[in-house]
Amino acid sequence: MLRVPTSRKRKKPEEKLNLVPIMDSVFIFIFFLLMSASFLKIYEIGSDVPIVSDIEPEKNEKDPLALTLVIENNEITLSRGVPSRTIQKFSREPDGEFNYESLHTVLVDLKKQHLNEDSIILEPVGDLTYEEIVKIMDAVRMLYKTDEAIFKPNKEGIDEKIKELFNRIIFSNLMS
Repeated sequence: MLRVPTSRKRKKPEEKLNLVPIMDSVFIFIFFLLMSASFLKIYEIGSDVPIVSDIEPEKNEKDPLALTLVIENNEITLSRGVPSRTIQKFSREPDGEFNYESLHTVLVDLKKQHLNEDSIILEPVGDLTYEEIVKIMDAVRMLYKTDEAIFKPNKEGIDEKIKELFNRIIFSNLMS
């Protein structure tokens, strides 16, 4: 009779893989990545796309303000109404920058006259840099701390301070 060798007969206990060091290193790696990552604050300036519709708009007794900024290479033209009438033109300064302060001052005066208006149409015609568009948008939508306070009655009739000028910015010719 054949005998089975004793080494085959004995069952070896199964060795379990020790995952603790691997899990420790993974958690340390994740912690290191989180601590070394630089968290950036991304700013977004909202703007609306013009709405194309077949529906006839409601008739208002009051003509819309319809503020429009036509931005060309050397000049910004501010106009209002339908059909548009030019309010003022802003040329580039000798240093190459537009006069954002005078644009802002004119818009503040318009806001005082039209408290319920909050939209403006930007129509960039010329080649502009990103920085120029952002500076124009800032001049159009933000009230500076140095500006005179503007108050508007809310639904209850209590005067509230207006915090923004024309914050609904609509680009008119995105496809050109």
